[in-house]
Amino acid sequence: MRLLLVNPNTSVATTAAMVEIARYEAAGCAVIDGLTAPSGAPLITDEAALEAAARAVASLSPEILADGPDGVIVAAFGDPGLDALRAVLPMHVTGIAEAGMAEAGQGGRRFCVVTTTPDLKAAIERTARRHGHAENFAGVWLTPGDPAALMGNPTRLVEALLEACLQAMREADVAAIVIGGGPLAVAARALKDAVGVPLIEPVPCAVRLALKRAEQYRKPPTDLPETSP
Repeated sequence: MRLLLVNPNTSVATTAAMVEIARYEAAGCAVIDGLTAPSGAPLITDEAALEAAARAVASLSPEILADGPDGVIVAAFGDPGLDALRAVLPMHVTGIAEAGMAEAGQGGRRFCVVTTTPDLKAAIERTARRHGHAENFAGVWLTPGDPAALMGNPTRLVEALLEACLQAMREADVAAIVIGGGPLAVAARALKDAVGVPLIEPVPCAVRLALKRAEQYRKPPTDLPETSP
């Protein structure tokens, strides 16, 4: 089985980091390759960049179709281009926000998102509603400061995300926290055991959901009429 992880931003280093985490999660169950957006921003920090990323992801559909993976992962929070790919590709396409929120909200569990990008707060809220979590979504908590500067300091990034997680736990009755962002995947892994509620890592969530969907995609139909020998 083979999955293709599509990075909607233009950072090849981010693609490599997310692919490494995805391969670890797949644990030999699938080959996972990466594909980086051909245009847009190296870090998606506002809605204009999110829209540009959606267009860039959509433009990759002929390449993905020719490549023929068993499943596709859109690896940016906000799931840019998810609907566009689903409209034209025969295989399942999974978004990391879709998968992370689904796992966080299992059984009606109340959850929030912690992230670094204040200009994407409204987009994240729309994404939660779009994926059916309006009732159990507690909102978005943000790290202070410039997102790009924070991303350039991995130690401070982990510290800032932890501070925001603890703030969310103080201010809202949440039973799970989603770390919202593909480029935050490494930091999310570092924080896994640092808070008192389940910390949801969207990239591994997306791998698990994509593998489940890919199995369904690969299964031969069972309701075909019998044919004569």
